[in-house]
Amino acid sequence: MVKIKINDKELQATEGMTVFQAAQEADIPIPHFCYHPAFIPEGTCRMCLVEIEGMPKLELACSTQVREGMKISTHSDRVKEARRGVLEFLLAEHPLDCPICDQAGECKLQDYYEEYGLYENRFVETKDKHEKKIGLGKTLIHDQERCVLCRRCVRFLREITKTGEMGVFERGGHTEVNIYLGRTIDHNYSGNLAQICPVGAITDRDFRFKTRSWFLEEGKSVCQLCSRGCAISVDSHRGFSRFELPQRVYRIRARHNPHVNGDWICDIGRYGYAYLDADRCRAIKPPSGQEFGWDESIVWLKDKIRRLKDRDQTERIGVVLNSGLTNEELFLAKKIFRDDLGAGQVFFSDPPSGEGDDLLLTAERSPNRRGAEEIGWDIKPVDLEALSRNAGLLIIFGPYFESSHDRSGISSCLEAIETKVLLTPTSGVLDEMMDMVLPTVYWAEKAGSSTNIDGIVQSFQPALPPLGEGRAEWRLLSDLGRELDLNYRYYQSFSSPENIFRAMTGEIPFFEKNGE
Repeated sequence: MVKIKINDKELQATEGMTVFQAAQEADIPIPHFCYHPAFIPEGTCRMCLVEIEGMPKLELACSTQVREGMKISTHSDRVKEARRGVLEFLLAEHPLDCPICDQAGECKLQDYYEEYGLYENRFVETKDKHEKKIGLGKTLIHDQERCVLCRRCVRFLREITKTGEMGVFERGGHTEVNIYLGRTIDHNYSGNLAQICPVGAITDRDFRFKTRSWFLEEGKSVCQLCSRGCAISVDSHRGFSRFELPQRVYRIRARHNPHVNGDWICDIGRYGYAYLDADRCRAIKPPSGQEFGWDESIVWLKDKIRRLKDRDQTERIGVVLNSGLTNEELFLAKKIFRDDLGAGQVFFSDPPSGEGDDLLLTAERSPNRRGAEEIGWDIKPVDLEALSRNAGLLIIFGPYFESSHDRSGISSCLEAIETKVLLTPTSGVLDEMMDMVLPTVYWAEKAGSSTNIDGIVQSFQPALPPLGEGRAEWRLLSDLGRELDLNYRYYQSFSSPENIFRAMTGEIPFFEKNGE
């Protein structure tokens, strides 16, 4: 460790760390365009200049390493003047289209001008014109007029995806970032370019002109579209008092997690968010001719289970789970249906495998299969013949059951079963075949934890409020466990996912070792 001072504040920094990193750890902001923690510092933008005592000129914070006794100023008069000059140079050719730019509200150029600029304009020459609205590929639009030549996009394609579709062309005032002739950016990580662009030069076709960033609320969650479990931010708009919006979720962004996804997510996770709003199951569908709330629904389900238990026929209870349930929900399901009731038919219905890659996306599209295995589940695919032959009560968790079999086969199976209950976040053709449908929620709307393909356990909190009467499955299972009165004191303690996870850590060594 070395001792340094930043703005007269004494700090200890790790040897080999840059001035920028030391300031960042101390929550001292230094403006920047080109710096990104995932890339090797290049010092292209010159916005991170700082004054170091004993040095004849201003130095780059992003590439200058700390030394013992170093005294640094990040906002001296010399530094402010230098930053003002850089901004004047960048804005000389920049278009005045902030009112229609999607980066407005999140643009570093706007923010830094507000802090360091506000100078009288001296530019009287005609601005050079660059191309606008260039299609870079399936997801991106490029506006060269707005580009500040930070080269983040070039470095991402060179260092992260190693596909190299973009480069820097020409020299002097004609310099521009562009794609190479005959190339397009159509790989599975293209959306990251729009997220890391510090200005509005690269924008996202999916988000473009949909809403303003200041209307959005950010919620933190974990992606459930493959078994990687990337950290994500869910940006939603709750609407206005006078009218309802057609959707809540407007974009998904990568959230930093050095142990799982770094700073990136794939395009499947970024753009596949429509399921959070589309075709949602919002209300309880009770048995014919009855009106049920959640309490009555739990009692009704308990009575159906108790009837089979009293006849020593719990082997006739069929359960279809899925690996999209949280660790806590899979733990409770095992306790109730396997350990307490001895249900005879327990299967898993998961989304089919897809094509993975060597970066983040996995071929396995079940987000918590590793968690289910560590809890002790034998993950068997659904056997419709076995269910129709043996089950008197069937409880289905999740939306994947109907898509994993043809409709005629499902219909024949369900006709042979006396009582069918569906717990699902989505509405579909299966609803009409059920005696009761209970609305549940997706990961982004509940708390819990998941275990990714590498065995990393991640906890999360709700990023969105539930729709309609939707409830998390852990809550339904804990209520059912108490109602069945098989071990009331045990289930009574499960008032939150945190309490359930504590019980897991005491009973399953894997979670004691890997719990957050």
